[in-house]
This record gives sequence, structure tokens and C-alpha cells, in this order.
Amino acid sequence: MIKINYIILRRIVLLLSSILLFNGFVFSQEKGSDNNPTEPDIHPTLTWTALQLIPSPQWVTSDDGLQFGMRWQVTPLLYSFGINKKLSPWRYLIAEPLVRQSGSIELFLSPDYLKLEDKFKDRWLFRGGARIYIPLWQRGEYLSASLAASYYNFNGMNGISYEGGIYLFAGILGIQTTYSPSFTNSEWIFTIRLRYF
Repeated sequence: MIKINYIILRRIVLLLSSILLFNGFVFSQEKGSDNNPTEPDIHPTLTWTALQLIPSPQWVTSDDGLQFGMRWQVTPLLYSFGINKKLSPWRYLIAEPLVRQSGSIELFLSPDYLKLEDKFKDRWLFRGGARIYIPLWQRGEYLSASLAASYYNFNGMNGISYEGGIYLFAGILGIQTTYSPSFTNSEWIFTIRLRYF
């Protein structure tokens, strides 16, 4: 197992936060006052695109023990029920961290690379599903959780997956556990979820 050094992890989170803030992203739900909030001007940037290409590491159970994998995620649609009611609850592709973690429901697409087959082209799992985020502490900025269900395809094998997750640092860092009952001998996937927007 890979041992995570807390100091290095903390520096990575601070660096990523600085990059996001430098590029115009704001870690707040509203720019105006509580009485007169304004819609955020969030749009894709080169930095945002590059950050989306960084995968989240994961480990999948197999007959040979834990196998390494990687997961990416795209969120085409998100509805937030935890933001100021005067703001639009809908987000497409990009959702500010607090919009997601303060309480939301999202549709997601997720390609996974699983080192379970010999050929590179056979190692890809594709899933689509829905996830709900529940704030647990400070409206989800410090701690939040999620539950999800998805449908996957891996080399012609299809099935349903169930997932639970817990997140820190406004959702930038999280741990997800995915259970797929019909994914024979590889039912469990453990992911260190890195998510920037």
C-alpha cells in the first residue's frame, strides 16, 4: 500500500487551491451580499481543463490482490439545493466546490482505467450515474458525504454499482468506495478522489 505523507498532501492541497484562486475561481457561493447575491462568472479555462485530466488513483480487488487503477469524472449537469435561493441552482460541466458540497444532486460520467486485463484497450470501464452530496460540517466546506448509483460497462460486462464517499477541503480531497455485485472477483473499488471543479 502507498503511504501518504500528510505534509506533502497538505502542500498539494494548498498549491491547488492557490492555482484555482489565481485563475479567478472563488471558493464562495456568492459574490454579493446575502441580500443581493450575484451569479458567479464561472467558465472553462486552460488551467481548469488541465486539472480535469489529472486522474484520481484507485485500487480494485482481484484474485491477485489489489490492482491499481485511475478514475476521471465529468459532470454534465448538477442541481444544488444548498446555495442561496436567489442564485440559479443549475450548473453545467463546472460547479463551484461549495455549490456541490453544500448539498446537490449530479449526473456524472466516469471512465476508469483498471489493470485487470492484459491489453491496454481492455482495461477501460465506463460508468454513468447519479450522486447526491450531503453537507456534514460547515455547509460541506470542511466535511461532506455522498451516495451514488451508476451503471457500468467493462468489456461487454454490464452491471449496477453503489458508492459512498466522504470529502474534505470543500470536496477537493475525498475517499470513495464502490461496490459492484456483478463484477465477479472485483466487486470493490477504493478511490482517493481528487476533484477541482
